[in-house]
Amino acid sequence: MNLDKYQSHDKVLLAVDCIIFGFDGKQLQALFIKRGFEPEMGKWSLMGGFVNNDESVESAASRVLHQLTGLSNIYMEQLRCFGDVDRDTAGRVVSVAYYALINIAEYSDQLQHDHEARWFPLDKIPTLIFDHRQMVTKAKERLQQKVANHPIGFELLSQKFTLPQLQNLYEAIYEGPIDKRNFTRKILSLGILNKLEEKEKESSRKGAYYYVFDRGKYNKLEHEGMKFI
Repeated sequence: MNLDKYQSHDKVLLAVDCIIFGFDGKQLQALFIKRGFEPEMGKWSLMGGFVNNDESVESAASRVLHQLTGLSNIYMEQLRCFGDVDRDTAGRVVSVAYYALINIAEYSDQLQHDHEARWFPLDKIPTLIFDHRQMVTKAKERLQQKVANHPIGFELLSQKFTLPQLQNLYEAIYEGPIDKRNFTRKILSLGILNKLEEKEKESSRKGAYYYVFDRGKYNKLEHEGMKFI
C-alpha cells in the first residue's frame, strides 16, 4: 500500500470539547474548569482533550465527560467542528464540540473540587480561552432548537418533577416567560407525563403534584412529527 499521499500532508491534532449544561431550579448553567496546563493555564475553559488513536471522536467525548462528571449514559450530542487555523495558540488543533445535559443534583462535589470546576449561570459566563465562548453560544442555540421538538429537557431534571419546575426549566432555556396556562395545557395534552399521588410542598402550602416522563408514550408519538413546545 502506497502511503506517500498521506505522509505528504500536514498533520493536524484532533480534540473534543464538551459544553455541559445543568439546571439549578432557576437558571440554566454551564460547567467550566480551571485549565491545568499551558497555554492559558489557570484560566476558565471547557472540559476537553485530544482524541486517542484507538478511539472514535464520540468515545473521546464520552471519556472526557465521565472524567469530569463521573456519570455514564449522559445525554450527549455532537454540535459542530471548530477549525479556525489560529484557534489554539499552541498549534494546529481542530476541535469537535459536544454538548451534554446532566442533573446537577447527581454531580459530585468531590469531582468539582478535584477538577477545580464551577457552575456558572449562562448570563454570567467568565472569560473563556480560545473559542470556547463561541462553542457555548452555539450549544445554547442548538439546545433551544432541540427542546422544541424533543423532550431532552427532562435530562436536566430529577426523575420526578412538578409542572412549575418543568416550566421554570423551559423559561430558563428560552430566557423569557412562558404563559402558564398554555404551557400546562400543551404539556398535558401530549399524554407523555404520568401524574403521581405525591406532592412537592416546599414551594407552597397547597403543594404541586409530581409527574414523571413516560418515554414509551413519547416514542409512539415521535414518528408523527409532534411539536413538543
